Amino acid sequence: MTQNTSKPELGPFGVFGRYTQWQQFSAAQLQQIEALGYGAIWAGGSPPAELDWVEPILAATDTLQVATGIVNIWTADAAATAESFHRIEKAYPGRFLLGIGVGHPEAITEYRKPLDALNAYLDTLDEHGVPKHRRVVAALGPKVLQLSADRSAGAHPYLTTPEHSKQARDLLGADAFIAPEHKVVLTTDAEQARAAGRTALEIYLNLDNYLNSWKRLGFTDSDVAKPGSDRLVDAVVAYGTVDAIAARLREHLDAGADHVPVQVLTSPDKVLDALTELAGPLGLR
Repeated sequence: MTQNTSKPELGPFGVFGRYTQWQQFSAAQLQQIEALGYGAIWAGGSPPAELDWVEPILAATDTLQVATGIVNIWTADAAATAESFHRIEKAYPGRFLLGIGVGHPEAITEYRKPLDALNAYLDTLDEHGVPKHRRVVAALGPKVLQLSADRSAGAHPYLTTPEHSKQARDLLGADAFIAPEHKVVLTTDAEQARAAGRTALEIYLNLDNYLNSWKRLGFTDSDVAKPGSDRLVDAVVAYGTVDAIAARLREHLDAGADHVPVQVLTSPDKVLDALTELAGPLGLR
């Protein structure tokens, strides 16, 4: 087990979306997310090392944090990423969390062993003074989960379940930061929710690291075969009433997670409405 002296403090829930999506949000919209009580915006989509889109989000808000989920180590130079981190940290101390990850072997022609590549990238971040407690690592399996706690504040799992959050907490101990993303669809129509979920899952059903992660959680080959079984979709996509969705998201916290980035599967213009509906049941306001 690893002792981290200070965990990131992002509150119980954040909001996950592509970094290009957040660039389209107005200052008023970002302020609304903050006012609703969400503690952080998580930015996926493998943003480049130049993170100049982060500062406008932080400038528009007072306490909202930004986390990358994740900077891809194959496409974002570590030294340049560190330079972005320090620029943001100097202007907005303690409000930016650097999430990094290895991506997928199917998508990277020069892909090499994930642990070796991650360690090399983290070595460079160390050399450039990026603090361990202000970075997290995308992690699913036990080896990378352990690395995330050994060399960063902790783990940012993606497309997992509360059972995975419990396994991660049991493996890493009390001091590691664990922030699992979870997808939601605000509908009580199971067919509609599963259709949206399968659209979101389609690319991941081609990727071995996700297939292996789900199988470790007890899903079968037939569950993870395209287009994904109802059992799989229901496990990684929460739907139903807002109270039912909130209860599902809180299962991660009950299992030991520190913070849950919530990804709403809807059009960008409806994200704020969905977040507003969820805020009360989540206990944010």
